[in-house]
Amino acid sequence: MKKFIYTLTLSLSVIFIISCEDLVDGINDNPNDIIVSDVDESLFLTGIQLANIQLNCGHLNRIGGMYSGQLVGYSSLYSNIYGFSLSTAESNSEWNYIYVNIMSNTRHIVNNSSNQLLVGIAKVIEAHAVGTGASLFGDIPYSEAGNLEISDPVFDSQLDVYRDAITLLDSAISDLNSAGSGAIAEDIYFGGDKQKWIAAAYTLKARFYLHQKDYTNAYTSALNGISSADGDMVYDPPGAAGSGDRNLFWTILEGSRSGDIGNSDQGESYLIQLLDANNSFSRNNSKTDETARRGYYTIDSSGGVANKGIIEETEPQNMVTFFENELILAECAARNGSLADGLPHLNKVRAWMNTGGHLNSNFQGEVYSYLAYDAADFANGGIENVDGIDSKKAFLREVIEERYVSGFGMHIPYNDSRRLRKSDNDIAVPYVLNLGPQSGPWPERMPYATTEINSNSNSPADDPGIFVKTRVNQ
Repeated sequence: MKKFIYTLTLSLSVIFIISCEDLVDGINDNPNDIIVSDVDESLFLTGIQLANIQLNCGHLNRIGGMYSGQLVGYSSLYSNIYGFSLSTAESNSEWNYIYVNIMSNTRHIVNNSSNQLLVGIAKVIEAHAVGTGASLFGDIPYSEAGNLEISDPVFDSQLDVYRDAITLLDSAISDLNSAGSGAIAEDIYFGGDKQKWIAAAYTLKARFYLHQKDYTNAYTSALNGISSADGDMVYDPPGAAGSGDRNLFWTILEGSRSGDIGNSDQGESYLIQLLDANNSFSRNNSKTDETARRGYYTIDSSGGVANKGIIEETEPQNMVTFFENELILAECAARNGSLADGLPHLNKVRAWMNTGGHLNSNFQGEVYSYLAYDAADFANGGIENVDGIDSKKAFLREVIEERYVSGFGMHIPYNDSRRLRKSDNDIAVPYVLNLGPQSGPWPERMPYATTEINSNSNSPADDPGIFVKTRVNQ
């Protein structure tokens, strides 16, 4: 990135500032020109949030879905990517979302707004974005990013970026706790509800600690995280069907990528097979019936309008959620203690799922069941331990498997596979990709953006490739 460009996003539009030299004192001043200082900082928030949605729910998320057995690339661009032919150009948009659409604008809010609530929200979003960037790419610019005196920012260690993102979240929590309560109309996530923002910040801290296998701090953070589905951070397409505000996956299938990517009609993904009661490795058992959820997660690649489940036109897309928080608590409590410590958290998620969970109205009437598990279910010979492994391992395997299913459309499955495949292969989801290497190497990262490689002298001359392990996933 050559000079860091401060492109200021105003809702869906970008404000372009045009200046010229005065020829005659005042004669070229246009009283109708908009300058940044005249714009209320809250008006930048919606655009920042929309960019964050694209980063977390868009193109690279779908690629991560293909590289974790959740999606299949059937033809054209996605077929090539599914076969591990991934160009650096595929990251250009997401890189721009992080550094231009998000970071430049969050910094503008932080540096100029007197609204402590707005400042705290901006910090949470920046931390969310940069932490996501570190998880996807590995080492990235951050400590020098945004400094107009530095044309070519250095690439910081992935571990340092995670540390700085967590520090920023702590600062955001402090701001939010000190802020007065009030509504912010431009906040399309939570409407300015500071308690929901605080909880989301703690869940993000827990997520970033989990990525680093710091299970103690992940647990401690998650204790203050999102405690119910009412606090979920989601992209909720705001308009009625056909208005232009649509589920991002629906949009690509209804547009130029019809038939290119899906998980069922041209060969089932591992995810869909896992939910199939007739499959030998099915999740279904005497306490679990995945019939409705299998239908909800099934994607017809022929076009957007064919889908009524998780990618229906106005279906919300998850970003930071209650179930993620509880499953972090379940995993970390068991790792740091016993099966009994983690079981209540898993069962809290199952109780929520047993009332319909995030199934939409098209599938609420279908068959599903998620009865509470007990310790005996994970003992040797129990319904969740037919292969006779250690009972705590059996429990952790179920937690990771639930994260895999519930985390569809998030980066969770891709991150978990990289986190666990080498150190905890006995509890990792054993998905198999239809194309590419089956025993390794496996995709470990997304490529750096072509725009960054070509403009920043501190970037690698050539991207290291998708099979190079990041620092936290050695």
